[in-house]
Amino acid sequence: MILFVNARIFDGSGDAPFAGEVLVEGNRIAAVSRTGEGPLPRVNASIVDCGGGTLMPGLTESHAHLSWPSSVERFVPGMSLPPEDLLLTTARNARILLDHGFTSAYSGGALGKTIEVSLKAHIDSGSMPGPRLIPSSIEREPPTDGQLLNAGSVAEHGSGPQAMREFVKSCASIGAKSVKFLLSGESALKPGASMQLLYTPEEVQAAGEQARESNVWLTGHAHASEAVKLGVRNGFRILYHCTYADEEAIDMLTAKRQEMFVAPSIGIVQATLDATPPPHFDMSGMKADAAIVLEHQQRLAPELKKRGIRVLPGGDYGFPFNPNGRNARDLELFVRHLGFTPTEALVAATRWGSELTGMSAELGQIKAGFLADLLVVNADPTLNVAVLQDKSNLVAIMKDGKFHKAPTLSH
Repeated sequence: MILFVNARIFDGSGDAPFAGEVLVEGNRIAAVSRTGEGPLPRVNASIVDCGGGTLMPGLTESHAHLSWPSSVERFVPGMSLPPEDLLLTTARNARILLDHGFTSAYSGGALGKTIEVSLKAHIDSGSMPGPRLIPSSIEREPPTDGQLLNAGSVAEHGSGPQAMREFVKSCASIGAKSVKFLLSGESALKPGASMQLLYTPEEVQAAGEQARESNVWLTGHAHASEAVKLGVRNGFRILYHCTYADEEAIDMLTAKRQEMFVAPSIGIVQATLDATPPPHFDMSGMKADAAIVLEHQQRLAPELKKRGIRVLPGGDYGFPFNPNGRNARDLELFVRHLGFTPTEALVAATRWGSELTGMSAELGQIKAGFLADLLVVNADPTLNVAVLQDKSNLVAIMKDGKFHKAPTLSH
């Protein structure tokens, strides 16, 4: 048993933090006690004195790219690595996310077909550190005259409804749970592409039907309003960006707010604006597009939140100028740009994150019976969510009742 004492508990519900204690037995939270309700049992318990710091649920990354090469520990100038290096880099990025307090991750696509499925098996067996992972496969990009995101064109995917079905079935057969489609293009990489649809309605309908048959979730890269509508109509679980969603698209998202999620991916936008590339690398077009996207998101995200749509952090980390490990920056950007309070941003990254991964009945909150994925923070993120960006502020990181980063214990 492990007993957390002298803690300021942010339980993930959105309520104000409270002083209290939390008892963990095995991999679950056995009891939560507020100060004044009496101490929890101490016999045979290892005691963690939180020193008045914050005890909170672990974070969820809703747009994980563990195989995107760059991290805060290793800069990679491009998006391509030899296969052996890619495998090891992906494993390291999983550990890096956990080092930074992300105990769960929902994949937004991988650079290898089976790499995340294999990674998940190793993480789940306890042989390798990393977050609870909803794995994906290669992002599906239709045949084009050039790759959009350096991922989807690894294999020839074909066209037409039957090709969509076959792709979804193949992802499900290897154990992927999240299947990513690029519903629109990306203007940051090809001017004007964000407004272009990459699939026909019939193709997306076929993907949606097959996803339900194969029991997998569809994930969509969707800037254009019509791309958002295609995702909503065909049962996508989460849509990234949604930058140009019009009133009809917003109404459609609102009607499906109990079933769907939106992640604006604000991290990559800010990183693009902040980037200082070498002289030979021209990012002027990307920066101009990022400024437009930010302007749209500053209007869109608050409206989605007001309508009860679950807007999640997850900022497309893993690019050279937006490395894995910087993921907690999204929470600050939600406050700075998108009209969230620190508490609302934390709820989005904890309770709503668990809802995205399908584990809301046992994860994302500090409640008796829930899985013990916990962080001890030596500051108060409900006052300044930016403290989560510095991993040295994480005194302890617990996943599934075991310490990934252990504090000083007493008996």
